[in-house]
Amino acid sequence: MALIDPNNKLPEPPKHNAEARWKFMRDVAVFELKLAINNFHNFFQIPITFAVAVFDLIFTEKDKEEGSRFYKLVEWGRTIDDHIDIYSVVAHRERSMNKDYTMDAVISRLEGVIVKEYEKGGTAANIKSAVDKAIDEMQLKTGPIGSKVDDAFKQAAEKTRDAMKDVKGGD
Repeated sequence: MALIDPNNKLPEPPKHNAEARWKFMRDVAVFELKLAINNFHNFFQIPITFAVAVFDLIFTEKDKEEGSRFYKLVEWGRTIDDHIDIYSVVAHRERSMNKDYTMDAVISRLEGVIVKEYEKGGTAANIKSAVDKAIDEMQLKTGPIGSKVDDAFKQAAEKTRDAMKDVKGGD
C-alpha cells in the first residue's frame, strides 16, 4: 500500500466562475424537467388528439366547422407548450433556424408536388417520381450542411479520444 506524500500537492484546479456554474446547473435541471413534463404532455396528447379527430370526422354537425373539437384541443396543447417554454434557457441567444427546412415547410413542399402531379392526371408512379425528385433537390441543397455536421462529429470524437488518452495516461 502506497503512502500519501504530504509534500506531493495536487495541482490547483482552474478558477471557475461559481455563479456561472450554478446558473448552468440550474438551466440543465430546469431544461430536463421541462422536457419530462412536455414528454408527459405529448404522451397523452397524441392519442387524445387522434381520438378527437376521428370523433370529429364522424360526429361533426353540419353547421359546425369541420374538426372544431380537434382544433380546440390543439390550441390547448399549444397553450400548454407555451407555458412549458422548453427552450427558455437559450431565449437570449440568436436563433439560427432556416425557415425553408422546418417540418411544415418540407411537408408543404412535398404536398405541393403531389397535388400538382395529381392535378395533371399523374399516376402513382409519376407522383412517386416527383416526390423523389423534390427530396433529391432538398438533399442537394442541404448536403454541405450534412457534411459540416459529419465533420463536427468527427472532430468531437477525436477530441474525446485524445481526452480519454490523457486521462488514462497516454495509452
